[in-house]
Amino acid sequence: MAFSKKISKNSKYDAIVIGAGHNGLTAAAYLGRAGLSTLVVERREIIGGCCVTEDVAPGCRVSATSYIASMLLPKVIDDLDLASFGLRMVPCDPILAIPDKAGGVIRWWADLGRTSDEIRRFSEKDAETFLSVDRDLKKLAAYLQPFFLEPPPNLAATGFERFKELWRLAKRFYGITGDEMSQLVDFLTGSLGDFLDRHFEAEETKLLFLANNVYGKHGGPYDQGSALGLLFHLLSGGDHGRQGFSGHVIGGMGSITQAIAASAKKSGVEIITSAPVARILIKDNEAYGVLLEDGTEILASVVLSNADPKRTFLSLVEAEKLPASFRKDVAAIKMAGPSAKVNLVLSEEPKFIGMPENSSPEERAVMTLVPSLEEAQRCYDIAKLGKIPDELWVDCVVPSMIDDSLAPPDRFMMTCFIQYVPYHLKEGTWDDHRESFGDRVIEHIARYAPNVPDSIIARTILTPLDLEQIYGITEGNIFHGDLSFNQLFFMRPLPKWTQYRTPVTALYLCGAGTHPGGGVTGAPGHNAAAQVLKDIKQKKIF
Repeated sequence: MAFSKKISKNSKYDAIVIGAGHNGLTAAAYLGRAGLSTLVVERREIIGGCCVTEDVAPGCRVSATSYIASMLLPKVIDDLDLASFGLRMVPCDPILAIPDKAGGVIRWWADLGRTSDEIRRFSEKDAETFLSVDRDLKKLAAYLQPFFLEPPPNLAATGFERFKELWRLAKRFYGITGDEMSQLVDFLTGSLGDFLDRHFEAEETKLLFLANNVYGKHGGPYDQGSALGLLFHLLSGGDHGRQGFSGHVIGGMGSITQAIAASAKKSGVEIITSAPVARILIKDNEAYGVLLEDGTEILASVVLSNADPKRTFLSLVEAEKLPASFRKDVAAIKMAGPSAKVNLVLSEEPKFIGMPENSSPEERAVMTLVPSLEEAQRCYDIAKLGKIPDELWVDCVVPSMIDDSLAPPDRFMMTCFIQYVPYHLKEGTWDDHRESFGDRVIEHIARYAPNVPDSIIARTILTPLDLEQIYGITEGNIFHGDLSFNQLFFMRPLPKWTQYRTPVTALYLCGAGTHPGGGVTGAPGHNAAAQVLKDIKQKKIF
């Protein structure tokens, strides 16, 4: 889909959205559907933000950054009619696979009974406990699901408005038992490792859960708050709203943003690329447009920023336009992205040791090379000191096994997510270490798929620094701010500024740095647009 590189003759828009990532496009699509003249300005030459499909070599494409669809909200899919604009997702089955110590493979299937049977090879007790734990986790996750499509409580509310906010929160937990509430608090604040050690006896069972936790957040499995991922990954997603859904997107993750953009354009939204914003225009504490780096001023009644909070408030808004205390709090948001990507073009399919010969292409498309709980904790502890761990955690997906549109028949695409690497290196820079890091990732994969090194035709390496410089996310944090308990819900991005509004009138945030956080959900964009429309209706803006 082609996009303009210059604005139309429209002198003023109702709304400008900064950044054509999936949340920015989602917000724009909803505003356009509501009848607002809306413009999206994107700094790169392509749309999609971190939800893109890009070439590694000519004719060989892959989901460069985000790479599996798991929590894209059914409401967003339905409201924007994304299927009619080409979105197609194929469920991952198995959801994940890991090598076992005996040289085999353990898989987490969509059929939980089948997963239980896999675990039974290692522990009869774990096989039964797995089913009860999964059931309990899904019940708890269901309590959190409604919060994805609404703003968190406004802690700054007073009087009757405060009562309404508290009532809105309380009714979501109607029917929850005392035991369930204590379990919920434990998962939100507790340690994944402690939970697994308490419930399971086999190392293989624990590794399955470790491999199905949140990637890209700070904290080893024995750090407080690391159990959060057990609930996060069980929230509903996909076109049928299944809990724990995980899917391959045909055409790569860029097909999601292309579909959202097409839906937005149908509603009259304009999208321009190669248009980096230099500054958000503000007068008398009210946003009134943006200034592009080429000097072009574009006016609007409301501005939404899909950029992360630090980039928005510390770079795009002039310092004197914000309270010093607010800027200080924004600067303290924990970023320092702890992950990297390596994307490969291979001349032959990766041959993972222990993969059954009769495995289907879907079964051969995923493999997580996850260390033990103790080793994973050491990896994080080493990375937070600015060093690259000797042991690596590498999640491998071969999407061309499912989607032949990504590469010619004699080529295989492999995308690898690496967990626990430092943004700030203690010695040297990522420019110094990028290629050697890529070599180490390949060496690690070769322990499990020995044919990979000699079959590499091309590769791209995206360090945390590259994620920052190429995709515009501060410190390479894929979630626009860590998904820790003190940076979630009514704390995201900051207390008192959790409902997509900002200290500047008519300036809103719509990206992953807002509630409910990162992942390709569309929720921040949906919620921010709803807040803008609500404020227009109540005549707080326009």
